[in-house]
Amino acid sequence: QRNPIPSQVYMFLVKWQDLSEKVVYRRFTEIYEFHKGLKEMFPIEAGDINPENRIIPHLPAPRWFDGQRAAESRQGTLTEYCSTLMSLPVKISRCPHFLDFFRVRPDDLKLPTDSQVKKPETYLMPKDGKSNTADITGPIILQTYRAIADYEKGSSSQMALATGDVVDVVEKNESGWWFCQMKTKRGWVPASYLEPLDSPDEAEDPEPNYEGEPYVTIKAYSGVLEDEMSLEEGETIEVIHKLLDGWWVVRKEDVTGYFPSMFLQKAGQDVAQARSQIKSRGAPPRRSSIRNAHSIHQRSRKRLSQDTYRRNSVSFTKQRRRRPGHPGSALKEQQQPQTERPKPQPAVPPRPSADLILHRCSESTKRKLASAV
Repeated sequence: QRNPIPSQVYMFLVKWQDLSEKVVYRRFTEIYEFHKGLKEMFPIEAGDINPENRIIPHLPAPRWFDGQRAAESRQGTLTEYCSTLMSLPVKISRCPHFLDFFRVRPDDLKLPTDSQVKKPETYLMPKDGKSNTADITGPIILQTYRAIADYEKGSSSQMALATGDVVDVVEKNESGWWFCQMKTKRGWVPASYLEPLDSPDEAEDPEPNYEGEPYVTIKAYSGVLEDEMSLEEGETIEVIHKLLDGWWVVRKEDVTGYFPSMFLQKAGQDVAQARSQIKSRGAPPRRSSIRNAHSIHQRSRKRLSQDTYRRNSVSFTKQRRRRPGHPGSALKEQQQPQTERPKPQPAVPPRPSADLILHRCSESTKRKLASAV
C-alpha cells in the first residue's frame, strides 16, 4: 500500500455463500472510496436526486473526528453500516463493485502489524446478529496542517480548501494526495497545498537515495516545467528521491527530473488499482504551480536543485562502477590488457667512433687525449 505513515486499518470477517469465512483488511480511505463509488453507481438510492429515496446508509465518522461525539452516536458504527448494505436490494448488495471490495486481495494474506490494527474486529455480518457500538476501532492521533492557498475540488472524493483552513491529516499517500478531515468535511487534498503549523515542511521529506529504486511507468507524461521528466508508458527508471507531495525525482541514465509518482509502479504490484487512482484523481499539482500561496513560516521551503541531483547522481554512479565486484569494474579489468599497451622505450643512439669524438671535442680535451697517449 502506498502509505508512508501508519493508518487505521479495519478487519472484516466476510461470510460467503459457499459458507467460507475470509478476513480482509481495509483502510478507512478505501472504505470511503468504496462508499463514494457506490453512491455514484446508484444516485437515486443515494438520495442525490430526491433525499427521500435514500436507502444507502451514511458512512459513519471514525472516532478521530474531534467534537463529533453526538453525530457519531447518531450515525452508528461500521458494523451497522455494513449490515444495512447487506439488506439492500440485490442490484446493490450483490453488484460487482460491492463484491470486489470485500474479495480477498494478496495484501490480506499479510497480517498487519499491531500498530496498524486496533481490536476488536468489525464484522461484516455480526456473529450473534446483534450490533455492538464498540465494534468501531478506537481513536488515533492525527497531524494538523494548514492550507496555504484556495483549492477547488475536482471530484466528489476531494475536499475544497480556503487559505488558512486547518485540517487533520488521516492518511499521507505517496501519490501526493492526502486524506484530510475538517469538522464534518473529509476528502482528498493535494499535499502541495498544505503546510504543518509548527515548522516548515522540508524536514518531512526523506533524504535522497542516489542508489535508486527500480520502477516502471504505467502512464506516459510530458513534462510541463523545465525540471520535469518526459517518459513514455513502460519505461524503466530509478527513483532517487521520494517527496511527499507526490512528485518524485527519477533518473534515466544520467538525466534526472521530477515525475508524478502516481504514474510509477513497482514490479509485481496491482496495476489495476493504481490506474483507478489515476482515473479518479490524476497527478496532484506541484507547489511551484500554486499562485498566491501564503505561508505562515518565515523560513521558506527549500529543495535541492536539479543540478545538485544530477551532480550527486553522476558522482554516485561513478563510485559504484569503481567498486570491487561491480560488473562495470570487472569488465574494465578484463578489457585493460587489451586496450592499454605498454609505452615504447626510447631508442639508444649508437656510440660515436673515436675519430668523430676527437673531431668534435674542444681543444682542451684534444690536448689531454694527446698527453694521455
